[in-house]
Amino acid sequence: MTKRSYAKVNIFLKIVGKRGDYHEIASRFVRVKNLFDTVSFEKGLFTKFTLEGDFGCRTKQNTIYKAYLELSKISDIVSEYFTTHKVVVDKNIPEFAGLGGGSSNCATFMIMVNDVCSLGLSKDRLAQIGSCIGADVPFFIYEYDSANVTGIGEIVNFFDEKPLSITVFTPDVKCDTGKIFREFRKNFYEEKACSNVNMLLQMQSCDILADMNILSANDLYCSALKIYKELNPLNYNLPTDIFFSGSGSSFFYITR
Repeated sequence: MTKRSYAKVNIFLKIVGKRGDYHEIASRFVRVKNLFDTVSFEKGLFTKFTLEGDFGCRTKQNTIYKAYLELSKISDIVSEYFTTHKVVVDKNIPEFAGLGGGSSNCATFMIMVNDVCSLGLSKDRLAQIGSCIGADVPFFIYEYDSANVTGIGEIVNFFDEKPLSITVFTPDVKCDTGKIFREFRKNFYEEKACSNVNMLLQMQSCDILADMNILSANDLYCSALKIYKELNPLNYNLPTDIFFSGSGSSFFYITR
């Protein structure tokens, strides 16, 4: 059993409030169809849950492993299944790059387990479980090509628009999301007018990108650039209409 696990970019990303230690966002997430990992379940005999892939963390820290633990609580069938199958992830999405690779892998794994183990969980229930693992997981659970994402990432609403041809460039910089959010909260946070955010949530992605630039589209870019000077796009041979995804380090642009 094999399934593609797509990357995403944030067309815009606005920090609109605080919820304890978390930040509330308003964002447009769009799947990148030409950049994906592949998640496979391969047969074998195993004494413990086995996960193979070129990850930047240990198995017990991996979002897939965390999802396995949560789904195993729902049904013994899950743990039984992974005594005769292992999980293999062919990684193409760069890690620590603002592309949601780990969250996408987690969501893809959950969808596959729900199917192969006949758990019968709805998308809403899977998203609820996934939100406890990672803020971006619910978006990938719903498998929308484009969606408005609000709250702390748990509210996902389908957005109907034509697909965009997106090109991603990821420099060799691994961004620490926690550091970037702390820098943002300390030096850049300000309340956003609801009317401006609501307008963005209603606009087509192509129109948003035509009206905005790298600084105005993503509230986290200045924080990321302050910590990682390498994130100046002038360091790379990139188009002038370049944008920044998530907390970085990836840039993207639209091919017309």
